[in-house]
Amino acid sequence: MPNIKSAKKRVLVNEANRLENKKVRKAYRDAVKAFEVAVANGEKNLEDLHKKAVSEVDKAWSKGVLKRNTADRKKAHLAKLLAK
Repeated sequence: MPNIKSAKKRVLVNEANRLENKKVRKAYRDAVKAFEVAVANGEKNLEDLHKKAVSEVDKAWSKGVLKRNTADRKKAHLAKLLAK
């Protein structure tokens, strides 16, 4: 544990940010996984799941969890699955 007050605060802030990033990452991964499973099973509500997955990827990008090109690549992959 650090001795300097500002370093102690950084440890606390970094932990809070890590937990927030983890929550955002989990949300977008769950949405993408749900869409991919629905595509594999041939379910009917693909448009809604695609919209939700793309929204979660965009949120992850806007919060800095994903880089822009990574988010764009993931959205293109989802669109390709929807088109099949």
